[in-house]
Amino acid sequence: MDTLEQKIEAILFVAGDGLAVDFLADKLSVPESEIDKALKTLTKKYSGDSGVHLIKYRNNYQFCSNPTVAEAVSAVLNPVRERNLTSAAMETMAIVAYKQPVTKLEIDEIRGVSSEYGIHVLMQNNLIEVVGRKDALGKPLLYGTTDTFLKRFELADINNLPSYDELIEKIKLVPTGFDLYNAAN
Repeated sequence: MDTLEQKIEAILFVAGDGLAVDFLADKLSVPESEIDKALKTLTKKYSGDSGVHLIKYRNNYQFCSNPTVAEAVSAVLNPVRERNLTSAAMETMAIVAYKQPVTKLEIDEIRGVSSEYGIHVLMQNNLIEVVGRKDALGKPLLYGTTDTFLKRFELADINNLPSYDELIEKIKLVPTGFDLYNAAN
């Protein structure tokens, strides 16, 4: 007989995208508390040295590859390497993460230089997105982080951001060739 953990494990594997606890509970006709318990067991199983991790973001759970093997995954599955995030893009990403929602002008003022390229690269890589417009002259765009950002940096939600220095260190660990396959799969 299949256990609840086995069912959830298979569902998350096949789904690819993150699934919410309440969705799983509804579809499996099981109380959310049982889903939570099964997910805790699976999270422990798929962590540490495992090649696959089970991550949580915004109450969604999803399988992704272990960041420590990102280079090997990228070499096999992504023969045309994407360009590295520049230090300007990394700075811009940290500012957006901590100040969101934030305008380009506000980012530029903090950095002291234009952030147009950094914003462009981060949007191309689905790490930031337009989240609205500021109620000010010209109605400038407001930027915020995406679910891909949360997944990539293994954050359950934006309230779990580490200190600024810790985030900068995590950003520096982004693998060569910046492998978004990791975040998407």
